[in-house]
Amino acid sequence: MAGVNAIPGCVSAFRVPHTGLLGCPRTVGAGTARTRSRSSAARPQGDARAVHAGIKSLYLTPSIKPESNLGIESMPSEMLIKILSYLDAVSLLAVGCVNRHFYHLANDNGIWLKICSSCFQPKKTIWKMKSEQTETVSLSCGALHDRKPGASGLSWIIVLKERSGKEHLMEEANLSFKDTSVTILWYSTDWPCLDILSTLKLFGVIPLLPDQSRAHSKNGPRHRSLIAEYHLANLTEKSVEVGADKLVRLFCLNSGLVVGLWKEKNEIAFVMTSLHYHQLFERSTLGSATVKYALPPHKPLLDDVDPEYGLHDYSLHLDMHGRSCTYLCGTFKSLFCRKDDIADEYLKLTAVSLKDNTKHLPLIGTPSLSWETDAFKGNVKDCYVMDVTLLDEIGKPFWCFSAPVCMDLSSKASGLYDYMGPIYTTDYADSEGKVYVELVWLEETKEYFIVNLVLYLSTKKVNDWFGTNY
Repeated sequence: MAGVNAIPGCVSAFRVPHTGLLGCPRTVGAGTARTRSRSSAARPQGDARAVHAGIKSLYLTPSIKPESNLGIESMPSEMLIKILSYLDAVSLLAVGCVNRHFYHLANDNGIWLKICSSCFQPKKTIWKMKSEQTETVSLSCGALHDRKPGASGLSWIIVLKERSGKEHLMEEANLSFKDTSVTILWYSTDWPCLDILSTLKLFGVIPLLPDQSRAHSKNGPRHRSLIAEYHLANLTEKSVEVGADKLVRLFCLNSGLVVGLWKEKNEIAFVMTSLHYHQLFERSTLGSATVKYALPPHKPLLDDVDPEYGLHDYSLHLDMHGRSCTYLCGTFKSLFCRKDDIADEYLKLTAVSLKDNTKHLPLIGTPSLSWETDAFKGNVKDCYVMDVTLLDEIGKPFWCFSAPVCMDLSSKASGLYDYMGPIYTTDYADSEGKVYVELVWLEETKEYFIVNLVLYLSTKKVNDWFGTNY
């Protein structure tokens, strides 16, 4: 019976007592007191004190209040990047001006890749060539931006500035998209006089308040990003004439800008430029009205690059077009340069060789550069736009450009038995390298054949890229 009488006492020992203010026990009635005394008699006194001390500590422990200074900056970076990924380009640029932390978050490559993918429309490209060196491939977005700009209000304008400081804005333009570049043509009947002009600036513009539900207004606020600036003083003396027809002469300035001048009046007829897709979106949106976007420095990879071994496994994509027509579009794989091919501070990559006639390539049609204005149209023969995209051994863009070039008649005769006809050459050079193209005209078939195509890379460019010394 003693064991049975001890059971009620054990149960009552774990009942939570009624408490008053501050959690102190409060007497409810005599029954409660008798129950408590029986429980005390049925178990050791130390256990009762321990139980009451534990219950009292629960009531007297202060609650933890959340800190009041928690803000958005305390959120994990992964969560903030996810939030920023829903912003458009202009809003993202504004967020990057908040502080250093948000500047690094807003420059996340994944976010900008998503923006570029949404702004560009993918284009399927098929390149069919006879050469074994060419393949039917599509350049990936990771290698370069082979998609069409022009969405989300992105456009390009030119601003002509007089010596007096007055500016003329030209934004009505025709766009022509190719595999790796966009060609832009501005024409007007109200060009300012060439003799009073000092500079021409090329801008990428994008609305500050983008609205996908309606067309972008040219009168609304827009962000300007400076792409290039050209000096127009003494244009005909300081620039290179790349071609002419019955109505116009074409003068090429650095970075691929072409100014068409009327032959009779020597005034501007049109302005044309070709922009390579590589880093085009960044150059068109991330610069300011006075400062161009600076490309991030390339960090050399720590691998087994050996100057004695030379370059290997490079890929070249070449596009030759005349704004409206494409004459050649092909990719050349597995290009290499041995140590012996380095001369005069250049590394030589041969895509088409004179000695291997199985790799000689025909052009589709005869090269010419088309132009137009409100009243006239024309084609400048032996002139075209060359787009070069050279990828290194890991598929990263090494050298990219788009520029107008001309074909010059060579004085030497063809020494090839398979091709008997006049030889034409095309030369291009900038601070990073040179391109040499040799073509033979076949009168019987009325077509050009590329019999020699060589790239010369600056050793300084290669050394800076790999952190080595060739």
